[in-house]
Amino acid sequence: MDPQLLNLQRKVDQYKEVLKNTQSYRIVWKEQLKDKIAGQLTELARQIQLDGKVTVRADLENLEAIVFTLGESKSGIYQRVNDHLQQDLIKHNGSLIYQQLFNGKVIVLIQYPFIENYGQPRPPKTVAIYRPEEITPPFMVRHLEEFLLEITQWEDYDDDEPNKRIGFQLNFGGDQQQPK
Repeated sequence: MDPQLLNLQRKVDQYKEVLKNTQSYRIVWKEQLKDKIAGQLTELARQIQLDGKVTVRADLENLEAIVFTLGESKSGIYQRVNDHLQQDLIKHNGSLIYQQLFNGKVIVLIQYPFIENYGQPRPPKTVAIYRPEEITPPFMVRHLEEFLLEITQWEDYDDDEPNKRIGFQLNFGGDQQQPK
């Protein structure tokens, strides 16, 4: 076979392999992974006493999502309607999402908490994209750990940057050695 065609044939074979993998990933999601993720999240939340709810969003076939949410609550912020009535702003407490992608892989996202009608919600954070066989219980523990870290930082927000060194001497080169 012509060397140029050989290279082209390799690309065709690779393309066919990717398409085959997509079909395989979708089957794994439907037959086992979806239930495995939902069950594992429920069990982990129970073990660590974290009040959360697992739901399946299945509006579109092969683009389903497993959502672990901490639910909604009153934000503590409200608008006075009159002397006897107030309208509370609702806070969505954050979610950890496992969403099936168009190619059958799974993207893991963190949806930050947000308060309705108060600023713009922060865009979700992408944790990673996985092939189905890569989603294991140890990874899910790490995902929950990162989720809790992110939402805790959101809840404890201020503009201090604890890792950033500041000060007159530091900002103007005071900690550099002076020539002798």
